Amino acid sequence: MQVTLKETERIDDLQLKGLKLIQDKTGFCFGIDAVLLANFAKVKNNAKVVDLGTGTGIIPILIAGKSKASKIIGVEIQEEVYEMATRSVKLNDLEDRVEIINADIKTIDKELEVHGYHVATSNPPYMHMDGIKNPNDKKAISRHEIMCNLEDVIRAASRLVMPRGKFFMIHRPTRLVDIIELGRKYRLEPKVVQFIHPKVGKAPNLMLVEFTKDGRPELKILDPLYVYGDDGNYTEEIRKIYANEDIGE
Repeated sequence: MQVTLKETERIDDLQLKGLKLIQDKTGFCFGIDAVLLANFAKVKNNAKVVDLGTGTGIIPILIAGKSKASKIIGVEIQEEVYEMATRSVKLNDLEDRVEIINADIKTIDKELEVHGYHVATSNPPYMHMDGIKNPNDKKAISRHEIMCNLEDVIRAASRLVMPRGKFFMIHRPTRLVDIIELGRKYRLEPKVVQFIHPKVGKAPNLMLVEFTKDGRPELKILDPLYVYGDDGNYTEEIRKIYANEDIGE
């Protein structure tokens, strides 16, 4: 489907089943963290999925391409970004499976069915508000805890996923203790963690976490994932993730 682009927008090819994404060159564009999260999420056939803080809609669109989920909802508080993500859904003719809603995750249980989803995902803002000069800037809202914080995200995920449902999140390793503490506070038991390193010999700067609603305590640490090799190019593992077309079960 043809869509109208604004002056600062472009269309990027996602290299997956012909899927494309509208992005604003002046705003926050998706990075490898969104790709890693969409690949990490385990989405069964006919699952109902919700993505919290969806931004450009990259994660719902990738999950739609990689899985046989029946319904994927992206929640975005910024009206302009929500509108752009909605056009990306139309661009890919995914309206029958993907829906973007303009809502605040802090009150999301008024908008969506409580305990009605098999899977929740989130690539939330990583940074605190300290030093923010323009709290209305789209990039700042995407990167900093202005509109929501870590607890808001975990609380919302817990409200939306059904018992034994899954929540998949990517965040900074520096927040590991907070993530585990808050997960258990809201009955989301951390079950799997994978640390993402820029390269061998460098400390991890990202981490993927899988929670189970009302799960039993037992944490599995996966082998570390290295993004770049010594030659400065993506490692074989990262290239496989970009090429992987199926996350269904």
